[in-house]
Amino acid sequence: MRAKVSDFGLVRLAPEGKYSIETRVAGTFGYLAPEYAVTGRVTTKVDIFSLGVILMELITGRKALDETQPEDSVHLVTWFRRVAASKERDENAFKNAIDPNIKLDEETLASVQKVWELAGHCCAREPYQRPDMSHIVNVLSSLTVQWKPTEVDPDDLYGIDYDLPLPQAVKKWQASEGLSQTGDDSGSSSSVYGSKDNTQTSIPTRPSGFADSFTSVDGR
Repeated sequence: MRAKVSDFGLVRLAPEGKYSIETRVAGTFGYLAPEYAVTGRVTTKVDIFSLGVILMELITGRKALDETQPEDSVHLVTWFRRVAASKERDENAFKNAIDPNIKLDEETLASVQKVWELAGHCCAREPYQRPDMSHIVNVLSSLTVQWKPTEVDPDDLYGIDYDLPLPQAVKKWQASEGLSQTGDDSGSSSSVYGSKDNTQTSIPTRPSGFADSFTSVDGR
């Protein structure tokens, strides 16, 4: 039950300060925001929609597109919206929509409720109605302690300490990566992404084994 998402990267890196860019439509059906499929314009809100679909999959156990379902329930987002609309009238409809593999005690149900509402907002029909990623991080970060794996794999290659609160875990990662901190809270200290003037962070100037003329700029 340890979820992993991989190989779901940005369609294209937009220039700094630009929040949308036109490109050939690319992606996986079921995860594409409707306006992207129509216009081919990539925005940050398109990525938010795709993340919302992933959240829906996690809490329902259903696929983004499932041809084995009745015709009106093939598309997860459409089915999810219908269940959400009936949720106030029928609480059982909401509970029945949750993945049966999730053991629903009172605490877990409250957490699932938060993720359910977040997923619905992420997949809102209009882009302006979808939250920013910072809001999503704030909502999910508050649940990380509750949602940590119940059984820690002793062979975990990443050596993650799931008992460590998220802020301390980030600091531990920064220390292991050698990222500098100025120690003040003025906002001028380096973030996990480095300063605006230096985006290299932990990328070496010249990786071992490469020619002297090769730099991290070439790597990026």
